[in-house]
Amino acid sequence: MDFKPFITLLAIVNPLAIVPFFIHYTQDFTLEQRRRTIWIASLSCFVVIATCALMGLHVLEFFGISLASFQVGGGMLLLTSALSMLNAQPAEAKSNEEEMHDAAARASIAVVPLTIPLLTGPATMSTVVIYAEKAKTLLQLGTLVAYGLVIALATALCFSLAQPIARVLGKTGINVMTRLMGLILAALAVEVMSDGLILLFPVLGK
Repeated sequence: MDFKPFITLLAIVNPLAIVPFFIHYTQDFTLEQRRRTIWIASLSCFVVIATCALMGLHVLEFFGISLASFQVGGGMLLLTSALSMLNAQPAEAKSNEEEMHDAAARASIAVVPLTIPLLTGPATMSTVVIYAEKAKTLLQLGTLVAYGLVIALATALCFSLAQPIARVLGKTGINVMTRLMGLILAALAVEVMSDGLILLFPVLGK
């Protein structure tokens, strides 16, 4: 397995773009609470990616959904995420204000909304499932799970350095990075959709 799945997932998750949200939701936290939030958010991010990689295809089989259809739908979802990123918005849809405040009341900021949906939402999950199907050996599947671990570590690093990153890059710098990731993601989304369309309509591949 090459680095394409890793690049795609990193572009979607894009922990740099979530740094302002992390700062906002943890501004009244103690140092220990902030560290715990970072640990839980990073672990949750890895769990979501690993679960989708190992069980996602079985879920599709259970519901009788073909991979080709899932690729086209997932590609469209990725393209929508890419368009959001080109407008300097997070790739994944945000929770509404009521959900966010309710999450705060339950002290579950690390899981909702930081992990789901800001870090790992539908676009991330569909991408992992698509690449899991392309994994032909246990080693390749393990590599995909390992990519999830690396992304979780990158998330922990970004959140741990949230204040310095916000000072150095500023809002403009983070927006530029988000737009660049969005451009890369748009190209990858078109490729995923084209693969699905060729499976559904073989004549397109001729």
